[in-house]
Amino acid sequence: MHFFDVVIVGAGAAGLFCAGQAGQRGLKVLLLDHSEKVAEKVRISGGGRCNFTNREVLPAHFLSENRHFCRSALSRYTPQDFVALVQKHGIAFHEKHKGQLFCDHSAEDIIQMLLTECQTGGVDRWQPCKVGAIGHADGLYTLQTDRGMVQAPQLVIATGGLSIPKIGATDFGYRVAQQFGLRVLAPRPALVPLIFDGEAWQPFAHLAGLALPVLISTPVPSKGKPRDMVFAEDLLFTHKGLSGPAVLQISSYWQEGGALRLNLAPTFEQAQTLQDHLLASKARSRKKVANELAQLVPTRLAEAWVEREPKLQQPICDVPDKALQALAEGLARWQLAPTGSEGYRKAEVTAGGVDTRELSSQTMVSKQPGLFFIGEVVDVTGWLGGYNFQWAWASAHACAEALQARS
Repeated sequence: MHFFDVVIVGAGAAGLFCAGQAGQRGLKVLLLDHSEKVAEKVRISGGGRCNFTNREVLPAHFLSENRHFCRSALSRYTPQDFVALVQKHGIAFHEKHKGQLFCDHSAEDIIQMLLTECQTGGVDRWQPCKVGAIGHADGLYTLQTDRGMVQAPQLVIATGGLSIPKIGATDFGYRVAQQFGLRVLAPRPALVPLIFDGEAWQPFAHLAGLALPVLISTPVPSKGKPRDMVFAEDLLFTHKGLSGPAVLQISSYWQEGGALRLNLAPTFEQAQTLQDHLLASKARSRKKVANELAQLVPTRLAEAWVEREPKLQQPICDVPDKALQALAEGLARWQLAPTGSEGYRKAEVTAGGVDTRELSSQTMVSKQPGLFFIGEVVDVTGWLGGYNFQWAWASAHACAEALQARS
């Protein structure tokens, strides 16, 4: 039998960070994972350069059944705190748009930093090591593992969600929660490309690879007046539907069976202003409609849009006003209903998870004494842009500060 102050299951971003922090506070820590590699999500994120945080992080950047839950942890470990750690390790980084911070060199820099922090804290790391049965009696958790029986008074679950199963994602964390009587909110893919009915999508399938800036929105449930969630981001056409930052962001809020609304010419915030522009063009131009549209949206999109309506396949000066009004309405308020998403295979994160009503927002401990949940396994999901990593760091830090060495 092996004895520790705490066992942390899951050697991803949250697990590694928590282990290093706890070890450096003097705790005897065991970190284990069923995979041979550590932090695969860190490794592949940001095109291999890891968007490790965002300069501006607010609770409003996160989804949860309890939208206030994340506030405490995020306020006590900020992006500036993590940036200071990155700088301490001499990692060069840069800012892209909207506060997103990336490594100059490679995501491996962040992984090595996390491993160094664990080494500094004297953390024992067992990989690969599968966990079997987990029991709890007399204030101790007993874990059956590939490397023998382990006991500790504290157990931290940092096993993530179901996204990207090819790198080892499983439902382990949810099963542990349910074993100890904790509620789990139904997980679902988030930050994921959306797909559309094949026949209905046929006119746009050949636009695969085309990107453009848009305004995208979808209705979200609200206790009071219904409201729209809106993002101004780039859209990417795919063979099956839509992707790109705009769709990844809105996918976390989209409800199955619901619709999206797109403004494909976002320099015109309203359909009326776009309509006025087209009518003014009609009065002064003899160009074909597709050519006029190509000044507002990419040429390929302009041509595909016009091909769907015979009245628009002529010089703009000959097009009836009503047809131009309909064109403006269609471009500025394109409404379409996805049939689904690309699923966990393409999802960057998993929404839902361990119900935050079962956890302390200060410490991440559950109603089951000594059992903690951190990172993506919890029902807290960030926007695209470094927010989910910041939740990993912040929730791990809150947990590590609460862990106690055996007296």
